[in-house]
Amino acid sequence: MRLRLLLLALGTFAMGTDSMVMAGILGRVSEDLGVSVAAAGQLVTVFALAYALLAPVLATLTARWPRRRLLLTALTVFTVANALSALAPTYGLLLATRALAAAGAALYTPTANAVATAVVPPERRGRALATVLGGMTVATALGVPLGTWVGRTDWRLTMWLVTALGAAAFAGIALMLRDLPAPSATAPGLRARLAPLGDRRVLGAAATTLVFFLAFQSVYIYLATAVRPATGGDPGRLSLILFATGVASVAGSWLGGRLVDRLGARRVLLVGSAVAALAFAALPWAAATMPGALAYAVVTPIAGWSVSVALPHRLASIDPANAPLLISLNSSALYLGTAAGGAAGSAFIALLGERWFPLGAVVLALGATVTTTRVLPPPPTRAAPLAPSEPRRATTGA
Repeated sequence: MRLRLLLLALGTFAMGTDSMVMAGILGRVSEDLGVSVAAAGQLVTVFALAYALLAPVLATLTARWPRRRLLLTALTVFTVANALSALAPTYGLLLATRALAAAGAALYTPTANAVATAVVPPERRGRALATVLGGMTVATALGVPLGTWVGRTDWRLTMWLVTALGAAAFAGIALMLRDLPAPSATAPGLRARLAPLGDRRVLGAAATTLVFFLAFQSVYIYLATAVRPATGGDPGRLSLILFATGVASVAGSWLGGRLVDRLGARRVLLVGSAVAALAFAALPWAAATMPGALAYAVVTPIAGWSVSVALPHRLASIDPANAPLLISLNSSALYLGTAAGGAAGSAFIALLGERWFPLGAVVLALGATVTTTRVLPPPPTRAAPLAPSEPRRATTGA
């Protein structure tokens, strides 16, 4: 059983690496395809936007497909798309292949979560989901710095690495995952999936997720540009910073879960957003040296991933009976924020320059704090628990 979950996690590891590794190879893509770094950043925007828009649509269209066929179809689309990305001769074709890869990821990740809960006893569902979603977290700690290092001379090698990860997950699932339970005959339609947005509280909570990740990703996507004074353009130094970011992300996810249980989601949201805003404000000076850049790479992910734990908890507490649907909306808002973050970061660079562009994220992070304070309902004394079948946090690409 553990092997099955690890194979599912290998797939989410591939998806997480693919969605985030562009931050480490934007410079190489820019040089090779003859576009600006800001234009190269739109590759992240296209992936995230396609994921956010396609996830609910594909989930509805394939709700009655056998789970194994869904997983293998998703991995086929994802793997082929990354191979095409590695071969893409032009920027326009690379954008198209990024959207295709996002379609595979949008189909795979929710299905892998559903399968994880179906192949274990009810009392082990939380741990099963944590294992599968852990692939996304590990991608930030290992996949992104590894992909950056592999692509230090040729970004296409990074795409081949992700292709190999997708192919390995496909082979493992094809061989080891058989006789999966049939999908539910009463899966909700697209209208039912979007109905909770009619609740002002749900809409406000989803808006908080969107605004926070808009702030966070507007800097992360262009982190190589922000810390260039410290790295001098050296891929090894950049990989070290990204590795520190990944390890801090794992620590932030762990810490966030415990702080939410002890202090409540609202306090974690407010403090985490404020700390992130201060880190963005300090980055233009911190990025002048490697110690300063590494300090930023530790502090910001701890704050950001703590918030990423609190966000789905806060949303689910509004209507615990519909927690699965609410958390899926949180995931879509997260990816929409990531998509908008690519565009926002590009605009900040154009307006403020490569050193000062993180200051734009300060305003957005404070906006997330204001949304939490004024739009969301008063919190309970303790964070409301998620439905038994739900994880402690939603997927981040995270």
